[in-house]
Amino acid sequence: MKKIFLSLTLIAGTFAFAQSTSTSTDASTPLTSSSKIKFGLKAGLNVSNLSNMDMNSKAGFYGGAFVNIPVSKDFSVQPEVLYSAAGAKEKGGSNAKLNLEYLSVPVMFQYKAIPNLYVEAGPQFNFLIDARLKKSASTGALKNATQSFDFGIGLGAGYYFTKNIGINLRYNAGLSDIVKTKYQYGYDREGSVKNGVFQVGVNYKF
Repeated sequence: MKKIFLSLTLIAGTFAFAQSTSTSTDASTPLTSSSKIKFGLKAGLNVSNLSNMDMNSKAGFYGGAFVNIPVSKDFSVQPEVLYSAAGAKEKGGSNAKLNLEYLSVPVMFQYKAIPNLYVEAGPQFNFLIDARLKKSASTGALKNATQSFDFGIGLGAGYYFTKNIGINLRYNAGLSDIVKTKYQYGYDREGSVKNGVFQVGVNYKF
């Protein structure tokens, strides 16, 4: 919980600094709309899976806020705060699902390849909110068996159809073993269990 509050404090500080910088810059130097700091919202679909687990991918939701901070004509930094639903589901027609919920904090470094198209990469810090195994009508808590922090790398691209509305594709590759050593999630496995999440969604800049 302390890590989550610390993360939120850091991002809130970034937002405040960005707003302050934007305000002071607007007062002193005329900028084009493409070079101003922009705040926005984003949401979309997660398709997630877990490595070294004999399970299928499952669909989930992500959504949250971001601030885009230009550092040069073609480069910008984009910190985000997102709710992200990950996990996987059992094979063979079973409706059992391993549901993982995270507060995710990506910090993406974006390069504008052409005026409306960008590519991006950067670290992602995931803080566990909840972990549950859902089977039929029953649900079992797995939070004690799951690491509270997961570190990953995001790679993606996006395209803005207008100055405000765009789409984003991203793959988040987890680098941490999310299962605590003394737990196995009730499944046979060899090696580390890591998150892998493909995202597709919509961005809106204010």
